Amino acid sequence: MNRQLLLSQLQRHEGYSATPYPDSVGKLTIGWGRNLEDRGISEDEAGFMLDNDIDLVEAELERMPLYLGLDPIRQVVLANMAYNMGMPTLLEFSRMLGALAKRDWDRAALEMLDSKWARQVGARAVELSELMIRGEVAHG
Repeated sequence: MNRQLLLSQLQRHEGYSATPYPDSVGKLTIGWGRNLEDRGISEDEAGFMLDNDIDLVEAELERMPLYLGLDPIRQVVLANMAYNMGMPTLLEFSRMLGALAKRDWDRAALEMLDSKWARQVGARAVELSELMIRGEVAHG
């Protein structure tokens, strides 16, 4: 088979969409005609997208001097939060960010837990707040 010919045809015939859309029969589709409902994505594909998304989150966070001044574990806490809620929402955590600027880890953790986000994500918020306080991953 002439794979390059097929590739160019499919790209021309399917068209590209970065966002999901209903195709001509109503199936949720993305990219170059990937049927998300019937085919979905593989774990490898999901891992590739996750890795790209982490790169994007890290690039956004690296524009914050506050983030750059944190140790790697607390950077992970902010990156996890930014990945989950998006940068605009993370930036609304002004009291938490203020506590971070003062290196008041306990206050930052309390501000994390005193939020709609914490009520929505439950154990994730508890785990991240504990990391914020300790600044290290518990072993055991």
